[in-house]
Amino acid sequence: MPLPKEGTVLITVSEKDRERAKEIAEQFAEIGFMIKATAGTHAYLTSKGIPSEPILKEYEGRPNITDAIKNGEIQLVINTPVGKLSTQDDSYIRKAAIKYRVPYITTLAAATAAVKGIKAFRRTIPYVKSLQSYHRDITDTAESK
Repeated sequence: MPLPKEGTVLITVSEKDRERAKEIAEQFAEIGFMIKATAGTHAYLTSKGIPSEPILKEYEGRPNITDAIKNGEIQLVINTPVGKLSTQDDSYIRKAAIKYRVPYITTLAAATAAVKGIKAFRRTIPYVKSLQSYHRDITDTAESK
């Protein structure tokens, strides 16, 4: 699934991942993404001076993450699983992302690669050229030598 070039990223990570997620959130904010975060992640990011909007988990009420994904308010999800320590299963986030075709990242390594990829894409000017044009350019260059 292609990564978004702009929009809103949802960041909801386990407590042990928050420090590394802070760096990723900073980079997304630098390139103009809005950030939505669940309560614990939002509090952490805010304490570090990174702006984010709080969003409710599904069991906390409405409007929540599922609503926001369904309504097209979130273009990328970064969710590191808590695993067996979780009192609430976050599989509904994954299911909503898949259902509504929103890219879903579960590791901080992949999130780092994603933000770097988006930054690199923005530095280049995407240019589509037909195969015939490439052939003509190669032929013209060869003939001029």
